[in-house]
Amino acid sequence: MRRRSTLTAGLALACLVVLASAPGVAAGQGGSGPTYDISTLAGKVASVDGTAGLQIRFSAFIEAEAAVTPYVPPSSSAPITPTNVLSSSLDGTSVLSPDVTVNQDTAGAPQNETAIAVDPNDPNRVVAAANDYSSRTWSCDVNGTPCSALGDGYSGTYYSNNGGATWCCGNTSPSDLGTLIPGVNHLAGGPYDAGGDPALAFDSRGDVYYAGLGFDRTGPPNTVAVNRGTFDGSGHLSWSAPTFINPTTAPSVLNDKEWIAADSNASSPFRDRIYVTWTRFVFNPANGRYVQSPIAFAYSTDHGATFSRPTMISGNVLYGQGSRPVVAPDGTLYVFWDGSTRLAQLDSTYMVKSTDGGASWSKPLAVSALADSNPLADTAFRVNSYPAAAAAPNGDLYVTWTTATHPDSENLAGDARCGPLSSYAGCASVAVWSTSTDGGATWSAPARVFGASTRNAIGYPVTQPDGTTQLAAPSPAGPVEDIFPAVTVASNGSVYISAYRGDVVSPWQTCKTPNTPTSVGRIDCLTLGNYVDNTRLDYVVTKLGSASTTLTTQPINTQYGFGGGFFGDYTDIAAGSDGTYHAFWTDSNNVQTVTWFYGYEFVPTQIHQEDVVTASGN
Repeated sequence: MRRRSTLTAGLALACLVVLASAPGVAAGQGGSGPTYDISTLAGKVASVDGTAGLQIRFSAFIEAEAAVTPYVPPSSSAPITPTNVLSSSLDGTSVLSPDVTVNQDTAGAPQNETAIAVDPNDPNRVVAAANDYSSRTWSCDVNGTPCSALGDGYSGTYYSNNGGATWCCGNTSPSDLGTLIPGVNHLAGGPYDAGGDPALAFDSRGDVYYAGLGFDRTGPPNTVAVNRGTFDGSGHLSWSAPTFINPTTAPSVLNDKEWIAADSNASSPFRDRIYVTWTRFVFNPANGRYVQSPIAFAYSTDHGATFSRPTMISGNVLYGQGSRPVVAPDGTLYVFWDGSTRLAQLDSTYMVKSTDGGASWSKPLAVSALADSNPLADTAFRVNSYPAAAAAPNGDLYVTWTTATHPDSENLAGDARCGPLSSYAGCASVAVWSTSTDGGATWSAPARVFGASTRNAIGYPVTQPDGTTQLAAPSPAGPVEDIFPAVTVASNGSVYISAYRGDVVSPWQTCKTPNTPTSVGRIDCLTLGNYVDNTRLDYVVTKLGSASTTLTTQPINTQYGFGGGFFGDYTDIAAGSDGTYHAFWTDSNNVQTVTWFYGYEFVPTQIHQEDVVTASGN
């Protein structure tokens, strides 16, 4: 979460930054500060981003969706022939074995933000989920309007019955949804423009639960949604209609960044209880200004058919994001999140616990302070320091997050040099972990997940378009940075933590003049620009106490997809009862042929795009 200054009493509402040029913002009168049109998604994002001292942001998914412009039909029916398509010879053209592409579409649609879960009764049954934009590439139409113009970010799910070796299913039209989540988005029979932010959990009986968001872009309706998935005798997965949690049409509330957990412990007194947490952004209805964003909670005792009345569980930590519920073997429920109190200089990873199935909660406990990660050097995609957590079979707890620190003298427990008031240069994002062996009462000091190392520079030098100057490799190359960590504990107690590592830097040719609108310009570059340094990522897993393993077979270029600005908010990893882990991340090394994109037809054009990829091991 990118932060700008220290949060002061009352959120310093009198000191709001005026963003008069931002969508949804109007300048206030008489020095009263700006007002925001919070009936729109863009207005809410502007309000949060325009709040002085605020240490959190909306999820990258919400920010990306808020930036989508209304569809304008093209003036010509002729397919678009791109002048230039950005690419690099350093990138792959297909995801290579042993990694497996999970999404089954082949028309150039993006997928990102990965969640994965393994059936506790069958380690070969794995379900995965991601934001899925395949409807943005459908070739159908509805009453003459392209489906790809009516589509949006949808909730994609996929399943494997052979331990992740192969996956099902694809989708092509509103009548062929495959395993897209039904009942949330318009083209999937639901009431909302868009949906996503996927999370998954299995119960003890082998049913799987999907949690996600539903929202409109130009109106206030939004919700948290939960669907129950069941497998038939042949292993086919189907999803129920959604149960909406905290649906609202009030412009002053937006639900964001939910996660789900299920008590799959057969001996737990709360067996098969379903838990959902999320961030409840609250705005002043009179002027649209941000007020707070506590963590909300609800539970179900009837397999997701109904949920309890939402309660706020974050106490005095009113400015939070990125919550993660975790159930221990004895049924104790823990929730972790990234948040701050009113006068805090830095955020902390916080925790609360419930021993009675979510009826009552402890006071928030700070696991550790942190300095929020900024975008990795030589990248443009949005980042955060949200925690991920897991419980071991013996009840030990593990939590991981990223924090910014200076490589010369690391402080992994909240480096003030890298905080919002500091102009200290050279801070880097580091994945850390902490453990508790006493039910969350005390926590170990944060430790590095991976050892410190230096980026590898490849592909240099390159000659700039002017033909006279060159871009040389950066010297020094700079530290390897980490982002979006995930953690799981296997049945044998092995702890696996995975994350992106920005371990390669190479040249990338930018687009000087993209075509319009933005969706067309993401494929069609009218004029190429200069080369710049570009950090490329590998996805790496470590077993605590052992060496790390790089899972990607080729580095990942995050410039593909959403103009380099959106590569998801998180990754995931889950372990089955056989001790095998399944890591799941967003990749960009597949090349596919796009014809329809966001309502615009192209001549068949090969592009790199974001896909979701898994690898297994033990």
